[in-house]
Amino acid sequence: MNIIGINFNHSDTSACVIVNNKLIAAVEEERFNRIKHTNAFPFRSIEYCLKEANLHLKDIHIIAINTKPFSNIFKKLTYSIKKFVSFKLAMRSIASIKKKTKIKNEILNNFPNQKFNGKIKYIDHHLSHIASAYYCSNFEESICLSIDGFGDFASLAYGFATKNNIKIDKKIYFPHSLGIFYQAVTQFLGFDKYGDEYKVMGLSSYGKPIFKDKLKELIEIKNNCEFKLNLKYFNHFDQDITINFKQQFQYNDLFNDNFQKLIGFKKRDKDQKIENFHIDLAKSIQEIYEEYLLRIINFLYKKYKCENLSLSGGCSANSVANGKILKNTKIKNLYIPPSPGDAGGAIGAAYECSETRKVKHLKTASLGPFYNNDLIKDAINKLIKKKKFKISFFNNAESLSEKIASIIIEKKIVGLFSGRMEFGSRALGNRSIIADPRDSVIRDIINSKTKKRENFRPFAPAILYEEVNKWFDINHEVNFMSEVYNFKKEKKIFVPAVCHVDNTGRLQTVSKESNKIFYSIIKKFYNLTNIPIILNTSFNENEPIVCSPSDAIQTFLKTKIDALILEDWLIER
Repeated sequence: MNIIGINFNHSDTSACVIVNNKLIAAVEEERFNRIKHTNAFPFRSIEYCLKEANLHLKDIHIIAINTKPFSNIFKKLTYSIKKFVSFKLAMRSIASIKKKTKIKNEILNNFPNQKFNGKIKYIDHHLSHIASAYYCSNFEESICLSIDGFGDFASLAYGFATKNNIKIDKKIYFPHSLGIFYQAVTQFLGFDKYGDEYKVMGLSSYGKPIFKDKLKELIEIKNNCEFKLNLKYFNHFDQDITINFKQQFQYNDLFNDNFQKLIGFKKRDKDQKIENFHIDLAKSIQEIYEEYLLRIINFLYKKYKCENLSLSGGCSANSVANGKILKNTKIKNLYIPPSPGDAGGAIGAAYECSETRKVKHLKTASLGPFYNNDLIKDAINKLIKKKKFKISFFNNAESLSEKIASIIIEKKIVGLFSGRMEFGSRALGNRSIIADPRDSVIRDIINSKTKKRENFRPFAPAILYEEVNKWFDINHEVNFMSEVYNFKKEKKIFVPAVCHVDNTGRLQTVSKESNKIFYSIIKKFYNLTNIPIILNTSFNENEPIVCSPSDAIQTFLKTKIDALILEDWLIER
């Protein structure tokens, strides 16, 4: 059976393809149209997935969408009746339902020369999230938890999965949401763009949680893990806060004047200096989220008596909180997919429609486009002026890995373009910027040469899997950079560029199985330095992660990256 999965009518639109229960490809539309967190229909993503699977639309049996237009409709209608002021929001929601049900028209409009004779199936938003985690884990039985802003009128869903069947037992509905709670504070701190919550995570490590008591007035959580927002402080439940801006959702402030009065200072302007009280507010919201997440998980453990957890939803990108789950709950095995947010819902929806749902443990995010050396050569000839650069070609992968390691040791910054592009928001060695982690100054160098981002944000350590227990207080795989852990005290001094101010790192474990080329580069660096870690950050400059050789070359040219690896090609300044 051939299945296309789609995330549509949310941010981070995406597509995947499953053939005979095997995940062949998955990609976000933003990588093609270069609009970060785009909500555009993912026709380029579908086109790529079909090409990768050597299929046409006529070969597809099911197109699965990670939303169900009439899911939770009774809750939606009863809420609208009770809250007459929300009538306009209800009408907008109905319009959204109509848009979702016309997905076939979108497909036919974007693929006018192809026929689609299969079925279109709509899968509940949170079921899609949960499915993207559980079916890709190696668990037979698992607690399942999805937490995000909102999807199909719900913000949280939990349940239990066994023998490849998922049963959702509980949902938390609009207007109550941990995602909205965190996003409101993110906006208040001056980070207004969709997805900026990761900036608050990074900032929180510098602060003190002195605003916790005030923030707890915004939300009440009960012993059974249900929670309610104090709507006195929020806007989202009685006015339309969504703006569709250039194929990209943006959001008006979720908080109101009561929120500002409670906190005691005004919203930070995006260009305003970050003061200590801003940092302390970031610390406070982060600690509250962690506290509530752990309470929910502990409740679920008591309910289901299972040590496996499949975690998903947009809030599952909170790697700082994720890193505290194994230490502070009775969960022993945690699986978070490479894209736990809306983009990954495409995979969950597709697998929910498959016949057997039995999936090989997904340990790699390398699901996107690959470009061979010939295509790369064409891009180099078109975009590179050879007199300004030294261009080399390596026939031997070992020699190239040794060369990359030697360049990094010289404190140079390398753009790494290798293999299939990663699916999800993390660059994991295929579309990465890499550097030597031993010098704290390297962070400033990267920011000045390419990233041009806030200086409080940490860079990630990519570590050889077999060495992880010597450097961190853990001994398990973290393939997708989804968890933050403490460095061992005696080790942190050796890698200051990837050790955050609170002595933590958002680590990525790298094995031969998960990424052979990246593993080889780190191994060569280890042989030369006795450090099994390199600095890894995404290959981009305030844009989506690079996808094609042209994207990589253009980013190389407009920044001051010292060297660029394009498969077996090396370009040096």
